[in-house]
This record gives sequence, structure tokens and C-alpha cells, in this order.
Amino acid sequence: MQPDDQFPTRRSLLSRLKQWDDQESWRDFFNTYWRLIYTTARRAGLSEPDAEDVVQETVVAVTKKLHDFKYDPANCSFKTWLRVLTERRIADHYRKVGRQVATVALAAREETSTEPLEALPDPASIEADSRWDEEWEQNLLRAAVERVQQKVSALTFQAYDYHVLQGQTVAQTCKALGVSAGKVYLAKLRVGKMLKREVAELKEKLV
Repeated sequence: MQPDDQFPTRRSLLSRLKQWDDQESWRDFFNTYWRLIYTTARRAGLSEPDAEDVVQETVVAVTKKLHDFKYDPANCSFKTWLRVLTERRIADHYRKVGRQVATVALAAREETSTEPLEALPDPASIEADSRWDEEWEQNLLRAAVERVQQKVSALTFQAYDYHVLQGQTVAQTCKALGVSAGKVYLAKLRVGKMLKREVAELKEKLV
């Protein structure tokens, strides 16, 4: 696995996205990545409405330019490509209101109004962004959690959430949910295993 590809984008998903009428795949893509784009925009100082606009504009950019994206981990990963598209949409918002972008580390080459969206800088010139990488990893976990949540009962997931994600003790979880300690331990084991499988599946089919 390449260092720049620690958060996966399934090849099968990207392939399916090139079919414009595959609504299910586009919904899967949006549900997986919108929060990453939104969080990055908010961290850059944009308001909630502007951050939501960035999400929409970035997704539109992906739909228009995905056919031109060529996966090559030695050259440019999807992760880097999406990061640059997101940063450029954020920069566009600041330019629209006449403000200088000061909180976003944009790619080395400045984009002009006529520059193709897919034209990336030399990959060697794109510095690593630890904040983006951290959000990328957190987004992976959130996506896996959401998938698992749909596959188990509400009570099982609540027990896992209270005990593991929120850090409550077994006793506290039992009291809050009215369940036995055995059910809490079972939820921890079952959901934990399912999360590992979801993450492994995503990472196995990466771009």
C-alpha cells in the first residue's frame, strides 16, 4: 500500500461512477466523501452554507472530470486529486468575496479561471497535508461505522457506541441502556469484528 493511499477508494466504485446513470454508486460516493470535503472547507474558515456549496461544487467537478482521472499510485492517487479539487473550490469561494486565502495550503501551481480542473501540479511538488490525511482516516472510520450501523440492531449498536466509541464503562452502559453486561461484551465483540471487516474491505479495493 502506498503511503498516499491509506484511505481507500474502491476501484470498482470509481469504475461504476463513470457510468453517469449509476445513481446508487454516486450516492455511495457522496455518502462516503461529503463529510471529508465539508470538514476541510469549515476548517478553512468557510461558513456552513459556503462549506455546503463547496461540497456540491467539488462533487460536480468530480462528475465532470472523473473520466480524465487516471489511477497511478506512482503519479497521483485519487486521494491527492480529490484534495486538490477541494482546495481549489475553497479558493474559488474566497476569490468570489475578494478575500485572500490564508488557511488553506493550496497546491503549488495557481489556478486561473480558464485552467482545466483536472490539470494537477507535478505530484512531487504537492506537499503532504497532515490535516487532510487525518481527516481522510477519520472519514474512513466514519464510513465503516455507518455501514455497520445499518447491519446490526439499534440496541447492539448503541451498546457498542456507549462502551467503545464514547468510552463508558460496562456498568455505565448497562445502566443507560438497561442491558446485561453480557450483551455489552457481545456487542463490543460483534461490532468490532464487523468494523474491522468493513475497513479491510475498503482498504483492499483501494485507488
